Amino acid sequence: MSSAAVPWYNERAVSQKRSVVLTKWLQQRPGAIGRSGIEPVRMLQAPARRAYAAAQVNRLTQGWSTTSASANTDIHRALDAVRARSRSLSQNDEYVRKWLALVDTNVVGPDGFRLQGRVYGADRQPDRLANDAIEAGIARWSEAGVCDVTGRHSRTDLEHIGIKQVARDGEYLFRWIRGAEAGNAFGLALQALDVDRLDTNLNRPADQGRNAIRMGVELNRYGRPVAYHLRSAHPGDLYQQAQGGQVGVVERVPAEDILHDFIADRPEQVRGMPWAHAAMPRLNNIGGYEEAAVIAARVGASKMGFFTTPEGDNAPVVTGTEVDGAGNAVPVMDADPGTFQTLPQGVEFTPFNPDYPAAMYADFVKANLRGVASGLLVAYHSLANDLEGVSFSSIRSGTLEDRDMWMLIQRWFSQSFLRRVHAEVLRVGLAFGLFVMPNGSALPLAKIDKFRPHTWQGRRWEWVDPRADIEADVAAIDAGLKSPQSVAAKLGMDYEDLLQEIKQAEDMRKAAGVVLPDRHAKAQLQQPAAPAAKPKSKSEDET
Repeated sequence: MSSAAVPWYNERAVSQKRSVVLTKWLQQRPGAIGRSGIEPVRMLQAPARRAYAAAQVNRLTQGWSTTSASANTDIHRALDAVRARSRSLSQNDEYVRKWLALVDTNVVGPDGFRLQGRVYGADRQPDRLANDAIEAGIARWSEAGVCDVTGRHSRTDLEHIGIKQVARDGEYLFRWIRGAEAGNAFGLALQALDVDRLDTNLNRPADQGRNAIRMGVELNRYGRPVAYHLRSAHPGDLYQQAQGGQVGVVERVPAEDILHDFIADRPEQVRGMPWAHAAMPRLNNIGGYEEAAVIAARVGASKMGFFTTPEGDNAPVVTGTEVDGAGNAVPVMDADPGTFQTLPQGVEFTPFNPDYPAAMYADFVKANLRGVASGLLVAYHSLANDLEGVSFSSIRSGTLEDRDMWMLIQRWFSQSFLRRVHAEVLRVGLAFGLFVMPNGSALPLAKIDKFRPHTWQGRRWEWVDPRADIEADVAAIDAGLKSPQSVAAKLGMDYEDLLQEIKQAEDMRKAAGVVLPDRHAKAQLQQPAAPAAKPKSKSEDET
């Protein structure tokens, strides 16, 4: 019977009993020293296993770190290097360039985020006049040359800049410019800044009543940013250095004048890391591997070779010379298609034909790109432009998963960036009387709390299977499981605006005297008629 089958089995007790028996046996042996010189023999217990295999330290895990630092410590050590490499990949790596385009196109889209006012009256009905006035006023501020202090960008352009910056650099950075310097009627404009303006090495502890500074961000005792310490110029700006500019000067800017955020992965995190940090080592290896493969393929396609002789003293077979970088004349031989050279006696030609690229080249690159796509949180077929062997069901599954991720990022970006933009522009616009209703009266600043409710609608996409998806939504609406508002929002539209557009279209059609066929009646006519009832027999009537 095994020890596991005995309920009273105790491994420690059995081990101690064996030690006592072994000690008595040694004491009774002939020639043994005095009993006082015999020390008890103890059996070594097997080392206890850790509760988690991932915590074991052995030859297979010796390079695996077992120490844990704070999020800010890890970021401080790696941020500048990772951000520089992320920017290098965005400039030179085609896959990272495609990924940034996917982020920009799917999160912001061609038309940017759409503001939808949600102001309601006392009767809980939409206050259309207030909503239209606020939407029109913020639309005027959002125009190109108004919202941007440089006069070049619109609000949608700043959205594109911000989302690409946060994906590439890990965080975005904007500054509010107020007063006459803003250059518009609102007295308010945004300035897009490079995140390198925040000095990663500017740190100090909280002491003597001063706030702590972590990587250029000044924090109160609870970790809330109260100020940002910005460099006067970008540290890599050669023009400032050549002109003797004060690049090292740091300006303390209050937090209310800065828009800075990132997607936090850990609590108490102060700065953000580039989103591609997990995939960057593999991307660098793929780039180096492809470069080596291309060079090897070019060498193999050249079909080069060597002329050899038994003694090695014959003159080389040449048709001319070329001058190398050191100014030396190097003998060369031209090879024309369909022509053959006659070799001198004793000279042999040894071809050099490297067999490359190898047959596993495509599989190796594809396997690595799948890992890169996982690290970038996108579908492989979208990143690699590889639709080979992709079925409709698999591409639908990957597309829907990607869209959930894009909507998650849209929600974060609208709450992080656009919500603060709306709050600031609304306050300034109400204070200056710039939100005007059709009768000419301005919305009052005293009711700012009433005018704050709103939503930012991000872009949406066409259905993967339009007919099936639309029929499913219509069936859900008829069954009371969905509302028309939710279906319209899934299409990137506001249901109230949609009803107004439908009404305007109907009014325009009636004014033009255009009569369209009733689609519902046409659908009923196209339905097959019900089969005629079978006449009953005499026996059935009697029954």
